[in-house]
Amino acid sequence: MKPKYFKPVVFLASLIPLGRLAWKAYNSALGANPIQVITWSTGTWTLVFLMLTLSVTPLRQLTRQYWLIQYRRMLGLFAFFYGCLHFTTYIWLDQFFDLHSVSKDIVKRPFITVGFTAFVLMIPLALTSTQRAIRWLGKRWQVLHRLIYATAVLGVVHYIWLVKKDVRVPVIYACILSVLLLYRVIAWLARRKHVSSARAAAPATPVNRKAVAAE
Repeated sequence: MKPKYFKPVVFLASLIPLGRLAWKAYNSALGANPIQVITWSTGTWTLVFLMLTLSVTPLRQLTRQYWLIQYRRMLGLFAFFYGCLHFTTYIWLDQFFDLHSVSKDIVKRPFITVGFTAFVLMIPLALTSTQRAIRWLGKRWQVLHRLIYATAVLGVVHYIWLVKKDVRVPVIYACILSVLLLYRVIAWLARRKHVSSARAAAPATPVNRKAVAAE
């Protein structure tokens, strides 16, 4: 049964990482390299919310708590929100809006290339997250929103290539993502098998019966 006040709680909880960063900045507690702290924190929470968004479908199906689906959009938008903060930190505090330097970075540094690509792929997902967009796109909406898989994969690759040597934490994200994607593959194969079995078990139509008799 859906808790009555769960949605506002999830919304406020999703703002805690930002509030924590703001509190540290206000109290000058971001350390010797505050830009790096902000970059790492916003990037990490972007990945966390991507994983949470992808977790909604298997969680609601396995627990049969189908009301959980309404939180997928909120979590996805928070992933985009923290992704925007992550990109803004890079382009503003790190590069000082030097677009020439940013473009060179994107081309020459692979981890920035994949990170920027992941961010760009999130934009159409955020823009089409409204009910109006869902109605307007119809079946195309589901196809478009499969971009979240590519976004998550690129985000994990971005993290692995960024740390280079100590990849223990990004590998954890890679394992979580692998499980979430594997679940979807297994569920898809199970649905196909179920449909095939249902078609095979369906009674033959009158036309089919005549054809069988003729044979």
